[in-house]
This record gives sequence, C-alpha cells and structure tokens, in this order.
Amino acid sequence: MAIAEGRLTTKLVDVVGDRTAKVLDTVFGYRTVSDLLHHYPRRYLVRGELSDIAELNEGDEVTVLAEIYSSSSRKLQGRKGSILEVIVTDGSAKMSLTFFNQAWREKELRVGRQGLFAGKVGVFNGKRQLAHPDYEMVPDGSDVDSAVADFAGKFLPVYPASSKLPSWKIAQCVKLAIDSLDEVPDFIPPHILEKFKYPSAQQALAQIHNPVDLDSAELSKARLTFDEAFLLQLLLLERRAELRALKTVARPVKSGGILETFDKSLPWKLTPGQVEVSREIESDLAADIPMHRLLQGEVGSGKTVVALRAMLAVVDSGGQAALLAPTEVLAAQHLRTIEKLLGPLAQGGMLGGVENATQITLLTGSQNAAARKEALALAASGQAGIVIGTHALLSESVVFSDLGLIVVDEQHRFGVEQRDALKAKAVNPPHLLVMTATPIPRTVAMTVFGDLDISTLRELPLGRQPITTHVVPTMEKPTFLDRAWERIREEVSQGHQAYIVAPRIAAESSEDADLDFLYGEQSPDIASVEELAPKLHGGALKGLRIAPLHGRLTTELKDATMQAFSTGEIDVLVSTTVIEVGVDVPNATVMVIMDADRFGVSQLHQLRGRVGRGTSPGLCLLVSGAPIETPARERLEAVSKTQDGFELSRIDLEQRREGDVLGATQSGARSHLRLLRVLRDEGLIEEARNVAAELLESDSSLKGYPLLKDELEMLKKEQTSTYIDKG
Repeated sequence: MAIAEGRLTTKLVDVVGDRTAKVLDTVFGYRTVSDLLHHYPRRYLVRGELSDIAELNEGDEVTVLAEIYSSSSRKLQGRKGSILEVIVTDGSAKMSLTFFNQAWREKELRVGRQGLFAGKVGVFNGKRQLAHPDYEMVPDGSDVDSAVADFAGKFLPVYPASSKLPSWKIAQCVKLAIDSLDEVPDFIPPHILEKFKYPSAQQALAQIHNPVDLDSAELSKARLTFDEAFLLQLLLLERRAELRALKTVARPVKSGGILETFDKSLPWKLTPGQVEVSREIESDLAADIPMHRLLQGEVGSGKTVVALRAMLAVVDSGGQAALLAPTEVLAAQHLRTIEKLLGPLAQGGMLGGVENATQITLLTGSQNAAARKEALALAASGQAGIVIGTHALLSESVVFSDLGLIVVDEQHRFGVEQRDALKAKAVNPPHLLVMTATPIPRTVAMTVFGDLDISTLRELPLGRQPITTHVVPTMEKPTFLDRAWERIREEVSQGHQAYIVAPRIAAESSEDADLDFLYGEQSPDIASVEELAPKLHGGALKGLRIAPLHGRLTTELKDATMQAFSTGEIDVLVSTTVIEVGVDVPNATVMVIMDADRFGVSQLHQLRGRVGRGTSPGLCLLVSGAPIETPARERLEAVSKTQDGFELSRIDLEQRREGDVLGATQSGARSHLRLLRVLRDEGLIEEARNVAAELLESDSSLKGYPLLKDELEMLKKEQTSTYIDKG
C-alpha cells in the first residue's frame, strides 16, 4: 500500500487502514509510522524446514504444520481460571497446545483446521506440548504451501503482542510501513555513524524487522539502541548546563541558628553517612548556583533528618522550605515526624516556643476551608519556615514569602512540570533536593539522573532489626495461607501489630492491565482491601482489631486510622500501598502482602521496610499464586533471599523496562527507551555520553546539526521527557 509521501510522521491509518490503525492505537498507543517501526521484535525464530512432531525434543524451538485433532477447556482446580488444551497431529504423532485463561481461542482452534504452530517444546506427564504457542491458521481453501512459505521464512520476528493483535499481524503492518517509506532522514551525524560503523536509520529500521541474517539484526539493534542512549545523554547534558548557568541566593549555614539548636537537641548522633551527605548539601546551599541533588538511601537510613537539616539551614537564612509528598498519608506522616523531631523548635511565635523556633504547616487537597486558609496565611507571611504538602502546594492560591528550598519525596512520582510549578513560586531559582528510598545502581544514576548530583546513605541507624521474608505459594501449598494468619495472631498476642497489603481498593478496581494484556482476557481475582478486611474480621482474624486504609477514604479518616494504629489501638491494618513509604510504627512486626507478584521488586522491598523498625525482628510473607519458574515467582524469591536494596534494584531493573524506572508507568506514558537497558548497555551508554559531550562542546546549540536538534526538541516535548528531566 503506497502513499504519496512516505515519512515516519505519516499517520498509520494511511498505511494500514482504519480498522487496524484503531487497534494499534487502542492496544499500544501507536498513531504514526514511526511509532510502529519502533515497536521492535523481542526475538527471532530461525525457521528452516518444518519439524516432525515425532522427532521433537524438549527445549527445541520449533514450527509444526498440523491439523487440530481435538479441543477442550477445563477449569483450574483450587483457583479461578481455565486451561484450553488443543491436541494437534501431523499424521504421524500428536502433541498438545495449552493456553491459560484463553478459552476464547477455542472458536478459532476448531477440529479439522490446519495451522502453523511455533514455540518451545515442553514435556508434561510424558507428553510433548507447546505452552502459549504462536500460531497462524491456514485459511479454509487456501494453499498450504503458500502459507508455509509466508510464515516459515528464515528469520521470523516475534513481537510483543496481544490477543487483539498477534505477532504476525504486527509483522504484516510493519512490512506495509517499511514499504511505504521514502528516504528516512538520519539525525545521527555522519562522523558518528562512521566511528561506530553503524548502518543508516533506514537500513537499521528495515533490518531489525526483516533481517537477512542475525548479524545484521544485531548491528541494527546496536544502532537503534545507541540512538536512545545518545539522545538521552544530550538531553541530560544540555539540562545540566542550563542548571549550572542559573544564579540564586546562597544559603550558608548560620552560627547560633535553629539548625545549630536542633543539632544540639538530638538525643542520638548522626551516622557517618548522614554527616557526610549533610556536608555535601550544606556546600551546595552555600553556593549561588541552585542545588540539584538526589538523596538516595535505604528504607530507614535517615533521609528525613538529613532533609530537615537542609530545610533548617534555609530557614536560618530567612527563607522557607517546601516538602512535596506524593500522598496525603505520607505528607501527614512527615508533619508528625518533623514536629516530633523539632519539639519546641516547631512552635515559633506560640506558647512553649523557644528562641530561633519556626512554624510548620500542612497543605493538602482535602483540608477544610479554615485549615487551608490558615496554612495559606502562614506560607504567604513567611511565619511557616517549613510547608509540607501534596500536589495542593502547586495550586495558584499558594504563595510563599521567600521559597529557598524544595524537597521532593519519592521523586519518581512527580513530573518536571509539577516541580516547575512549585519553583515558579520562588523569587529566585530555589535549591532542589529530591529523595528516593529506591536504591539506584551506578549505571542508572549515570543514565537517568545524569543532570543531578547524587548523595547516598547506605548505613542503617543502630538498633534496626532484621526482616525475615518468606514466599507463601498458594498454588502448591494452599494451606500455608492459614499459617500466615496464625502468625499474625501470634504476633498480636505478644503485643505487636501487623500490616496486610492488598493490590486493590475494591474488587471492581481496574488495575489489572498487565495481566489482562498477558492473558488476553480478565485476569484471576485479585485481593482487595474492601473485601479482605471484613472477611478476615469475621474469619481467620476474628476478635482482633482490624481497620482498612486506602486512598479513597477521607483525609480525616485516614489520619485517624493511622494515628490509632500508631498508638496501638488497631492490631491489624489492611491497606493498599499508601503505607509504602514514610509510615513509621515501631511496634509493627509482621506484614502479609497479598498477590505479591502484582508488585515490583523495589516496591516489595519498600513495603516490608515498614516492619522491623522497633526492638523486635520483622517478618514479611509474600502471598502468591504465581507458578514456579515464572518471572513473577523469581522476583518474589529474589526479595526473600536478600535485604540489600541495591542488589534488588538491579534485579528489578533487569526484569522491567527502563520506562518504569523513569516513571512512565505511573504517568501512563510510553518511554522512548525501547531497546536501551542501563545494566546491560553500560559500555554503550558511556560511549554515547562521551560523544554527546564532545558534540555539545564543539556546538552547544547544535546549530550545525539541525536534524539532531529537531529530534531532541521532539523528545523534550514528549510527555515521557517529563520523567527523564528532573530539574
């Protein structure tokens, strides 16, 4: 299907037709030829002669031409879901094809039809099988030889696909897109392509989708991966230069101020790590260039105290600090923690206040009018040296007297536009400190956070207790869940408390896109707070004081619930991940995470950090129905084996797209990083950074490279760049 102008910006509807274009948009969000051509194959099937079923061995990647002998669907025992089993024969032998929770395929896989079936051979109960095979049915009345020739070419690309758009349908669309293209302009300068012996953009796009051999596929992949790394490094280096060019008010540490008084009041000594990081921050604050620093540290490593010291230094200079938190629960927790740490120093201008004291105020979206009016007045007058809040801080009605420092907690939950909205409330460019409790490997730091200075807290405060973690496999050992409830009872009987975490608020929540995408239909039942809490209250945990906590509750009820849990009036908190960060109840010793395979490795590590914060050891139980030897189960086993957050962050990154690390998942946007893997591609990233630095040094505005400049500007405009750019 030819078009007048074959460009990457051409709309897909002009190439693949209206119906298919709608599906591509619905399933993947693709609207242009460029979108589709950057949907890369996950792997290639090397297809020579078709295999005979009788000669297949376990582990072989095969394609068989066979006829459907029988087809039947049955329900899974002991859990929701079904298995569709299709028996196929090539006339000499039979094998089974199995599909989990895809009963809808039975209409297509009818007895007597012929098809080509591809996948890895497994053996179950002594019989050969293909689990979730790729397949293409031979249309009734069609030439089988022709279908075989089309389907079983030498290198067949296998794409990330869905039930609505199988891999070979995507391949057909890609072929139409490539055939429609005129010459593709190349934004990588010729001298760089020559240096690395990379193919042109047009050659790379053609060869990654339809390679003549595996070497050409690998070279094309290397070129396109370099493109991603190079653009990212240009973006970060350009941003870093812009930040270094700004001027602001220096906020040096003042002798005899609130910070010095606070340090003297602390009942414990700062860890060596806290002292070192505090010095780095104080040095930044004393300069007239705005600080842009990332503070990373394990759960419980003492980031809050370090951030508070920075805020107090700014208060000493006559300025204010704003602490931006992602949830109201966390914002309220920060308020309680900081008020407790400061004591009389948080009561400036009030009875009980002391010399050098300031005030702290809280701003959230669900405050009543009176509380909001008071908080706004304290911020505008400068009486509140520290203003803590959620996205409500970004409102136009919020005015500061002299905003000198912005502290962003859990930075990945906020985009640059939100931080810029807060920055705009400052007369001079404010200093910025972003915090994360998710440890970041060096390569990620170099790649994703290349425009920020990075400080790391590795030590844990003295007295922190170890946390034992076990997987509770409900598929193999359904009775183990009963034992989990017994452990909660045992801990409560000893005066302790427990968390139970569920992925959903309510049963009807639509938060299962990942599994729906994987299985092709609605996923099995997932635990929800609103169902689980009453069920346990009247069943396995009857007699215990149980309360739910989730984001749909009113602020007053959330605060009251957390306060009651903190003071020991609630035994068991059944919650969503609103307790993931910042919640500190030393008496809580056990956590049960339902459907733990629904969470990422780093998130599980964060959640379990809520227990073991007192004098008693912690226990975390990861409940999951994920089968053995699946990626989901491997994630859980990894979490159970180590408490090293840096090691877990590497594992997390190996199993997830970099887009998740950048926060694209939270935003609903797609990451432009389709091929780049920051752990695997460390060498390539360093090369890209060096080349980008050399190019900017010789031509900082990229005037000599208009195509590259245009590509970079497009990237900046994409929603995803909000999550790459942390300024």
